[in-house]
Amino acid sequence: MEHYHSILKEREGNIGMNKQVNYRSFLSTIILVSTFGGLLFGYDTGVINGALPYMSEALGLNSFTEGLIASALLLGAALGAVFGGQLSDYVGRRKNILYLAVLFFMATLGCTLAPNITVMIAFRFLLGFAVGGASVTVPTYLAEMAPAESRGKMVTWNELMIVSGQLLAFVFNAILGTTMGDHSHVWRYMLAIAALPAVILFFGMIKMPESPRWLVSKGKNEDALSVLRRIREKSQAQSELNEIENALNEESGVQKATFRDLLNVPWMRRLVFIGIGVAVVSQATGVNSIMYYGTEILRDAGFETSAALIGNTANGVISVLATLVGIWLLDKVGRRPMMLTGLTGTTTVLLLIGIFSFVLKGSTALPYVMLTLTVTFLAFMQGAIGPVLWVTLSEIFPLRLRGLGMGISVFFLWITNFFIGLTFPILLDKIGLSATFLAFAAIGVVAIALMKKYLPETKGRTLEELELYFRTHNDQDAQNDYEGSTQAK
Repeated sequence: MEHYHSILKEREGNIGMNKQVNYRSFLSTIILVSTFGGLLFGYDTGVINGALPYMSEALGLNSFTEGLIASALLLGAALGAVFGGQLSDYVGRRKNILYLAVLFFMATLGCTLAPNITVMIAFRFLLGFAVGGASVTVPTYLAEMAPAESRGKMVTWNELMIVSGQLLAFVFNAILGTTMGDHSHVWRYMLAIAALPAVILFFGMIKMPESPRWLVSKGKNEDALSVLRRIREKSQAQSELNEIENALNEESGVQKATFRDLLNVPWMRRLVFIGIGVAVVSQATGVNSIMYYGTEILRDAGFETSAALIGNTANGVISVLATLVGIWLLDKVGRRPMMLTGLTGTTTVLLLIGIFSFVLKGSTALPYVMLTLTVTFLAFMQGAIGPVLWVTLSEIFPLRLRGLGMGISVFFLWITNFFIGLTFPILLDKIGLSATFLAFAAIGVVAIALMKKYLPETKGRTLEELELYFRTHNDQDAQNDYEGSTQAK
């Protein structure tokens, strides 16, 4: 009899272990499938890097229309980020990602088959709308599906998929450019590849569950509990449902901030300005001039097109590796030191690019110097500034201000990105490589000064502590008390 009971207990233990493995496996599947949205984000922003030289010849582009085609996606992304969040609140995170997958697919086909500049710009704009929608919907979906103890890891996986998508774009550009470079439509094949992950995202998300938090917000508590039982241990599902219900009840009692509050409440206005500043500074480093025009930069420095495409893959590799390091550093180093170190590094590299591209102009060494410097630049950008950007924006806004503050900040991020994408090829054409990067270096100096003066340290601080700090910012005694309490921790 004792032997029978021991066998029964062993079987029960195995069943419990299998359930635990199953829910973790299902969570891993959710991460993998949904972050194909991030992969598409990365591929569609990076593929233009290698396609543009060939596209310029086929469509007869000049510096202005090159910038317009590259930046049309960014303008679409600004609007997609604003409306994508609202749409996911209305139809659900899962269904919104399905809609975005269809838009990714249709816009990719439109760009691939575009017969002229006008059609290309129109479909690049629609593609950007999908990118912007994915940039807000996928992290929200992941955050709401993740257990509290692994939320950061799950959400930052999307960032890794974005830079992996850019790396894939650079690799496929290099392969197609070196094997089919004499084919006039090689750029169409580069663009067409993005249709495949869009198909995977669509059919994968059909089998994924809806966010339990969204279901509770719509009064579908039984459905939410059913989802939680698939992605949590049995003992955790009911307690987490209760937590979600309590959190939503608290949020419903919070009066959300409005644009009028930004005019009338100084501490709210100050927080939004900091959010805008962090967003603008991260893009004003000129990072996307390298991510979108890296091949053009290397060609301008002296590489042949095929060699530039191959060299540009180094930018993708370092972006992935640096992002991994940045994710690891986030919980070990403060936000301010990481941001200031990153800005100091990128500004120094931008200055060196400006100097060497002038001093070594025409030299056979210049292309290799430029490749080394762009790789170093991306190490600082993706390893320090990139991770801090999104974490800071998620931490500085209290609950009542979070939706409005994040929306405004991300909108300015994309608009800054748009203007850089539009003007960079024009600046390259009119004032040259050296003067363009010296201008970025000058902006970097201003950015360092602004972040040193205004960026708060948010690591280890609660939202309530940060709100208190900004409410009492003009009261020096209260400010000293706050800083003393944080140092004591």
